[in-house]
Amino acid sequence: MESHVNDDEVSETVRSGEIVPSDGVEELKRRADDAAHAVREGRFQRWLSLVAGVASAVSGLEVAYEHYRGGYSRRVMYTPVALSAALAVAGCAGFVSGRAARTVLPIVSLITAVDCTLGFYFHVRGIGRKPGGWRLPVTNIIMGPPIFAPLLFGVSAYLGLIASQLRRHETTDRRIPGPGHAEHLLTALVPHEVIDWSQDVREGRFQRQLALATMLAAGMSGFEAWYSHYKGNFRYASQWTPVVVAPLLVLAGAGATVRPRTAHTWLPVMSAVALIDGSAGFYFHVRGVLRRPGGTAKLFYNVIYGPPIFAPLLFAASGFLGILASLLRREAP
Repeated sequence: MESHVNDDEVSETVRSGEIVPSDGVEELKRRADDAAHAVREGRFQRWLSLVAGVASAVSGLEVAYEHYRGGYSRRVMYTPVALSAALAVAGCAGFVSGRAARTVLPIVSLITAVDCTLGFYFHVRGIGRKPGGWRLPVTNIIMGPPIFAPLLFGVSAYLGLIASQLRRHETTDRRIPGPGHAEHLLTALVPHEVIDWSQDVREGRFQRQLALATMLAAGMSGFEAWYSHYKGNFRYASQWTPVVVAPLLVLAGAGATVRPRTAHTWLPVMSAVALIDGSAGFYFHVRGVLRRPGGTAKLFYNVIYGPPIFAPLLFAASGFLGILASLLRREAP
């Protein structure tokens, strides 16, 4: 007997031991286009809230063991640890609930941002109080508290504030736009609608702002990588990569604030390089921790006194910001 196979059945191919529809590639492309469109329209509140929460959790772990090295000598050192946990919870809540994203998330993010600014002040003061103070900047920056670490923690707070202004992917804004001028005749019927930065964010028009944030985050991360690797005398050639990539990403971010073409070409390329380099650095830092005497048997001790395990992920976060900025639209003129 002859067996006949339908064209629909032939359309399935075997890949990696599983049967995958032949239109799977087109489906992935469609989903990628939908995601890019949602970013351009400012409809990615859920996912950016989650990213802010995860970034806060990672930064909080980094802060927790860095302050543990200092023995939590001052009570203010507990505040970023507590706020990182609060922002992580708020970010996850914003992922689940739009109301939480609009109410709880911005409040916690703003408090965290203020705390990060105070932390930067205390770190600068801590360096100045070391023997020689700022007269020996290289020595005291290397041996003192990480000067830009609090501001890098503030990246998660910034993402939380931005996420609180965005729209949900699944909602449609059916409001009738109000008149842009306060003295328009229609203000008697429809309230005057103020055109400000928050409206640009809601519509996905904040490319310059995010490119500037990418530039600052990359610069601070690169500086932190430089003096951290300087302590180890740049023992491995790979330790130079973030020091080289960071300035290039800074230049790309600066160029993107001026020229839209740079935001769509040079910025995403350098951001992808930074994202890959930061991920690879995380692997090497984990490996460095596990290779210390005692390995996993003394894991807590080795994490505390080994290479900063989550620091490369903060550098990768600057790459994430750049890629996100490249997908956005320019601010309204």
